[in-house]
Amino acid sequence: MTLQQEIVGNAMQMAVVSLQPGQTVYCEAGKFLFKTANVTMETRLSGPSQGGGQQAQGGGGGGGGAAGMLRQAMGTAMQVGQRALAGESLAFQYFTSQGGEGTVGFAGVLPGEMRALELDGTRAWFAEKDAFVAAESSVDFGIAWQGGRTGRSGGEGFVLEKFTGCGTVVIAGSGNFIDLNPADFGGRIEVDTGCIVAFEEGIQYGVQRIGGLNRQGMMNAVFGGEGLSLATLEGNGRVILQSMTIEGLANALKKAQGGDKEGMTGGLFSTRQG
Repeated sequence: MTLQQEIVGNAMQMAVVSLQPGQTVYCEAGKFLFKTANVTMETRLSGPSQGGGQQAQGGGGGGGGAAGMLRQAMGTAMQVGQRALAGESLAFQYFTSQGGEGTVGFAGVLPGEMRALELDGTRAWFAEKDAFVAAESSVDFGIAWQGGRTGRSGGEGFVLEKFTGCGTVVIAGSGNFIDLNPADFGGRIEVDTGCIVAFEEGIQYGVQRIGGLNRQGMMNAVFGGEGLSLATLEGNGRVILQSMTIEGLANALKKAQGGDKEGMTGGLFSTRQG
């Protein structure tokens, strides 16, 4: 059953989802805005792959009696542990329409755009941390860990959200979005690490140093505002970038308030916390 949704608004968009009777959509805690009275809301630790989007029936749920319940509990604990290590919300909220069509509204947490991605089961999607807003229950949410060296160098790219299955998933970012395919630019693009919102499976993500350890390389790092590294995206597939970075927004707010900020030296000596 296709998820009917409409993304509305400009500077701070929201997704308005129309649910058919019995249809379920879930979101990360904190992304819910409103719902009609006939839509039930339930908060669970389990993800949709463990039946989190299904109403409990017959008391069994996981099948296999006590052993099935134990396996389900262990799977839930592993999922919650992964999300905790990644700094994600520990719980999901599930919304199901009862007795007719229902409506639910969701939004991101920063000024910017939202995008509905359609998964057909052949390709997964990866997104930056906190990009996930909502998805129908046939879409599975997971955590993907980027390789150690790449992750340490890439900052934002160390923890990625991974979406698999079939159906609609709604993501959000800051600023405006642009869709690119590295194949249209010689197979490779280089991006500020904070500007990546999402990309399809098949795109290779990496990190490279800006220039060498020479005068120009240090000028780029110290005064260019990008730090020492850029993200690289290679392959043939869809990439979504955002025009605003969280660090840039935070520094602009600090500057407006007369607080601590980057100053002349740009990204290398950034005062960003966390």
